[in-house]
Amino acid sequence: MTKFGGKTCLITGAASGLGRSTALAAAAEGAALVLTDIAEDGLHRTADDARAAGATVHLAATADVSDHDQVVALAAEVHAEVGSVDIVMNVAGIATWGTVDRLTHEQWRRTIDIDLMGPIHVIEEFVPPMIAAGRGGHIVNVSSAAGLFGLPWHAPYSAGKFGLRGVSEVLRFDLRRHGIGVSLVCPGAMATPMVDRVDIAGVDPTADAVRRGMSLFMRHAVTPEAAARAIVRGVERDKYLVFTSSDIRVGFWAQRYIPPAYTVAMRGLNWAMTRYIDQNAAARAR
Repeated sequence: MTKFGGKTCLITGAASGLGRSTALAAAAEGAALVLTDIAEDGLHRTADDARAAGATVHLAATADVSDHDQVVALAAEVHAEVGSVDIVMNVAGIATWGTVDRLTHEQWRRTIDIDLMGPIHVIEEFVPPMIAAGRGGHIVNVSSAAGLFGLPWHAPYSAGKFGLRGVSEVLRFDLRRHGIGVSLVCPGAMATPMVDRVDIAGVDPTADAVRRGMSLFMRHAVTPEAAARAIVRGVERDKYLVFTSSDIRVGFWAQRYIPPAYTVAMRGLNWAMTRYIDQNAAARAR
């Protein structure tokens, strides 16, 4: 089992949402924290709250994980301050949706840079020192239901999250001989600020159709605190696949063992989403 007590834990995306909740959950289990995010104010709020709860926060430093140079500088600062970390948690990410005819190159590039290259940059700079330290450890990569399923309009997001799934699948075997475990987290709907920041190509995010769709989405959402508890439990039990809600676990097993049902579900969901948006666009045009 992987224990958080007495370990140094690096968490990206720690300013809000799942990253913040995961930081506080890890701290509650006795981990010392190294926190990073691009949002300075939120990052320091998380650090202050963790310290107020009695946790040790070695460092709370802003960094854009999509920028390799910034991650290199962050790693140098962390290693000078605390040496190698024990647990790496890649939580930072963005969501971009849209049909392929509406997505811009910049949307594709930004999503891949943050959701896939960001975790890779962190792995590059923090995992080799973990190996050299010889203490074992754990890597947590937050993927998504979109890293498992062909959800409608999720091509850029799925590109990043499926890619991160592939990286994790390799590392779970490559790093076993070093005593470093790997967990791939696959959340479904979560009530986090990301919901309000989803970038939907060619669609007005304030449109009634989008707001109603997000309202339906949120009916099935778990809190970031509940998702963080599931992550901590998964790491402690050395689980590879960590689900934060039962619907995604059921969908994953249905995909594997009842492929025709999965195909029908994805086609139906795609049809429903497209029809929903198109009907509302037509109504607005009238």
